[in-house]
Amino acid sequence: MHDQADAQSATTGQGAAPAATLPARGEFVVRAAHVLSMDPKVGDLPTGDVHVRDGAIVAIGANVNAAGADVIDGRGMICMPGFVETHWHHWTSLFRPVISNDDKARGYFPVTSRLGPHMMADDSYNSVQLGLAEALSAGVTTTHNWAHNVRSPAHADAELRAMSDTGIRGRFAYGSPQGAPNDQPMDLADLARVKRDWIKNDGMLTLGISSRNVGDGTNPLRGNISIEMAKKEWGAARELGLTITMHTSGASPIKLLNDTGLLGPDLQLVHPLLTTAEERAMMKEKGTRYTTSPVGESQRPASAGVIQLGELLEAGVPVSLSIDHTTNYNCDCFGCMRMAYSLHKHRLGNKIPLTSRRMVELATVDGARDLGVADRVGSLTPGKRADLILVRTTDVNMTPMGDPYDALVSLAQPSNVDTTIVDGRILYRSGRHTALDHKQIVANATKSFADIRARAKWP
Repeated sequence: MHDQADAQSATTGQGAAPAATLPARGEFVVRAAHVLSMDPKVGDLPTGDVHVRDGAIVAIGANVNAAGADVIDGRGMICMPGFVETHWHHWTSLFRPVISNDDKARGYFPVTSRLGPHMMADDSYNSVQLGLAEALSAGVTTTHNWAHNVRSPAHADAELRAMSDTGIRGRFAYGSPQGAPNDQPMDLADLARVKRDWIKNDGMLTLGISSRNVGDGTNPLRGNISIEMAKKEWGAARELGLTITMHTSGASPIKLLNDTGLLGPDLQLVHPLLTTAEERAMMKEKGTRYTTSPVGESQRPASAGVIQLGELLEAGVPVSLSIDHTTNYNCDCFGCMRMAYSLHKHRLGNKIPLTSRRMVELATVDGARDLGVADRVGSLTPGKRADLILVRTTDVNMTPMGDPYDALVSLAQPSNVDTTIVDGRILYRSGRHTALDHKQIVANATKSFADIRARAKWP
C-alpha cells in the first residue's frame, strides 16, 4: 500500500538523528557483583565476576583471572542477563502527547490508526529510536519490534536502521501499514528484500512478520484477514524461513488456526486472555508460544478476559513478557513482572505455583527462547554473547536487599538500572547513554510528532 506519505519518503535521513558511533567491543570484567546467571549449570553467586572479551562471555566465577581487562565495579549491584521483551510497537512512541487514558476518542487505537498513515520514513526512524533509547535505559537488551505500519520500503529501512544505529539486539516483525485493505497482502517482495539486505549472520537483527488478525473482527482498526489471505502471507513468510506473530485480543482464534493448518512452532501469539483448555493443549502440541503484556492487558475491561499466565504455564505452553507500547505507560520490565505476578496471586493464589525467580526467567531466558536466540543470549553462560545489565541494590527503594529475585520483582524500577551491555558493547553506564545523543533524539521525536499532527490536521 502506497499513499502520499510514501511519495514524500523515498529517501531517509532528513530530520532523523545521525547514526551513533557504537562503543567498541573490548575486554572487561564485572567484579564482585551479585550474579544471577539464569543458567542452572552456572548457578548464582552472591559475590562473583563476569569476564567478557570481544562481545562474548569468557568466564563466570569468584575471583576470575582477567589480567589486563578493564574492571567494572559490581559491588552493590545485581549482574544479570538483560531483559528480552517480545512484543513492542516502537513506531507508536511519538504519540504520547495526544493519547489519553480517559478520553475514548483519544485512546491508543483511534490515535495510532488516525496518525499512523501520516508518518514519513524519518518519523518512523525517530519514533523507533526514541523507544529503543528508553529500552536501553530500562535494561532491555533484546526487543521484538512489532512493526504493523510499514508504509513503504523506506519505512522498513528506517525502522531497521534505527535498530542497527542504537546497537540493540532484536527481531523486526514486518507488517502491513495502518489502513491497508484486508484483501491486499503485505509487500511480500519487500519482505524478501529486507531479509536479503538486512539480515546477517551476527544474530543482532532477525526477521519475522506481524500478521493482521485472523477470524476476529473485534478491532477493525487493526485489520482482519481471511484464512486464505493468512495462508498466502504466512506461507510466504514460512518459505523464507521467517517467524509469524499475531494479536489475539478478541475471540480466541486458536482452534480455527489449528483446524486450518496454520498453528505451528514458528508462531507467536500476543495477549493470552480468552484461551480454553482445549486450545492450550493444541498450542502445547504444536509448540506455539504466547507473549503477555501485563501492564497494558490489565487496563482492559473484564469482558476482554483475564491474563492467563498460570493456565498457560500449567499447560506447558511457552510464555514470555512484553511491553506492547509506551504511549500511556513506560518501559518497565520490573513492573511487567510485578503486575503479572500480582494478578496471578490475586486470581489463583498458590493453586498454580509461581515464584519470583520464575518471573525473572520469563523476562530473560524465556524471552530469548520465544525469539529463537536462546543459544546466544538470555542467560549468563560462558560462550554466549554478553547481553547483561547491572541493577543497583544500594538505591533507597532496594536496600537493604534480601532475596535478589524478590527485590527485582517487588522493588526494582528502571531508574535502578546502572549499566546496559549488548553484545559486549556498553551502551548505557551510570544512568547515561554512551553513544546516543539524548537531546537530539528528544528534539527529533518532538519535531516528528508536530509534523505528523499538522499533516493529519489533528486538533
